[in-house]
Amino acid sequence: MRILVTGARGKVGAAAVHHLLRSGHEVTAVDAAAPVYERAREVRYIQADLSDAGHAAAVVPGHDAVIHAAAIPSPVKNPPHVIFQNNVMATYNTLEAAERSGVSRFVHLSSETVPGFSYPTRYFHADYAPIDEGHRVAPQDSYALSKSVGEALMDAAVARSDMNGVSVRPTWVQWEGNIERNVGPIVRAAGADRSASFWSYVTVYDVADLLVLAATTDIPGHEVLYAAAADNANGLPLHDLVRRHFGDEVELRPVSREDASGISTAKAVRLLGWKPKRSWRDWLDDDGYLRPEVQYRVDAGNTGVQQGWAAIS
Repeated sequence: MRILVTGARGKVGAAAVHHLLRSGHEVTAVDAAAPVYERAREVRYIQADLSDAGHAAAVVPGHDAVIHAAAIPSPVKNPPHVIFQNNVMATYNTLEAAERSGVSRFVHLSSETVPGFSYPTRYFHADYAPIDEGHRVAPQDSYALSKSVGEALMDAAVARSDMNGVSVRPTWVQWEGNIERNVGPIVRAAGADRSASFWSYVTVYDVADLLVLAATTDIPGHEVLYAAAADNANGLPLHDLVRRHFGDEVELRPVSREDASGISTAKAVRLLGWKPKRSWRDWLDDDGYLRPEVQYRVDAGNTGVQQGWAAIS
């Protein structure tokens, strides 16, 4: 298949590019960063600002599917109006271009923040654990709002056209280059830290697996799917953790394993046969520090994320 990956210089985009290349697909990569004006490597790279409708209209045609990972990925590093405008318009423009050019599959990288309890101004937490796609949605911040609007744009595009689509809501995305800094302190805290997503995380390669499945599997309509690791970042019993930090305010729902993630991926398993294959334990030791062989891969540039970046440069 000919697949366009937007936001290709981000960790999720780069991992998706690497996965697609290994699977034999023809890949076009798009991002706002400047290209290298040398002989192309494995991937055609195009610099584009997808918040500009003309840019989207120029780069989308000619592809069978789009994996739309381009976005400002946090509510705290940019002014709120910039985040909302960029993320919403980039999604709107890319969807419009896909619909007009006959793209049949569109995969939208949404976010676990859509329900609203990750960055609320007025605090609230999830109603039950594990969280699933049926949870009420009440976002307050510009980033979560932009991703919620993106899901609504997907609903509209699929309703008015022959295009099918999936919105993937990844939780806290980790790769070899950031997991020690992010998850390591949680491991060492041994359950003392509180978490809005109930200690959920996911490896970037499991996210890439799901994105590629969604782009290459013909399921009708628009579906929203969570992506999370099978276990939680503490490696401790989920129900015990929730009771310790939230008391009886959070309903406990059944889990398939004692140390389950705080986010359920049962829907992705059911619809696409996707299962998370990786755990923080593959990269970190019991004290939360990067294993030497993993550090060696990072230093050598041999991780999937780094190889995805290299294929674009």
